[in-house]
Amino acid sequence: MATEKTHLVWDWNGTLLNDLSLVVTSTNHAIATVDGPVLTPEQHRVAFRRPVADYYADVLGRAVDAAEFGRLDRIFHDAYRAGLTTCALAEDAEQALRSWPGSQSLLSMWFHDELVPLVETYGLTPTFRRIDGLRTAIGGDRKASHLDRHLTELGVDPAETVLIGDSIDDADAAQEVGASCILYTGGFTDPGRLRARGVPVAETLSEAVLLAARHD
Repeated sequence: MATEKTHLVWDWNGTLLNDLSLVVTSTNHAIATVDGPVLTPEQHRVAFRRPVADYYADVLGRAVDAAEFGRLDRIFHDAYRAGLTTCALAEDAEQALRSWPGSQSLLSMWFHDELVPLVETYGLTPTFRRIDGLRTAIGGDRKASHLDRHLTELGVDPAETVLIGDSIDDADAAQEVGASCILYTGGFTDPGRLRARGVPVAETLSEAVLLAARHD
């Protein structure tokens, strides 16, 4: 018997926040410091994956050790911070958030201490029962363990949860903890890659919420 879906977990970067251009620009800034190629948004969407160190290794065509990744990650995030004020919410983000009748929370791989005030600037804080970002000094890891802790802190059953995100890692994280997932084509990942993952795919956030409501 199917379990009713009562809770949405939203991804932030590339999903609610339309920051693809900034992410690509910041990535190019970081890899240029080690003579990497200039990536287009389309190339980024086809190649991006987590752990991000593995993505950098693919782009550079060589291994990237922990020390080098830590340096590249800091360069990326410094460039990203500098451009954050240029980013808007996804076109239908607010409408999609209003349309869900159950509870909602936000889980981002952006740093927690910066995420919380950022979400407040968009007026979205009251929408979410809980907001969690990354609580480590270096980013780039996979989301599954963070999603598990997020749902545990909320006291929400994963079987009653749908994660809406824009990456293969979102689908993998949801599967690992026993939640459902809807993938959104407007973010960091090529739509063909998302469809190949075998979970429902939406072209808008409003469509993602509709699919979540119908998800068994």
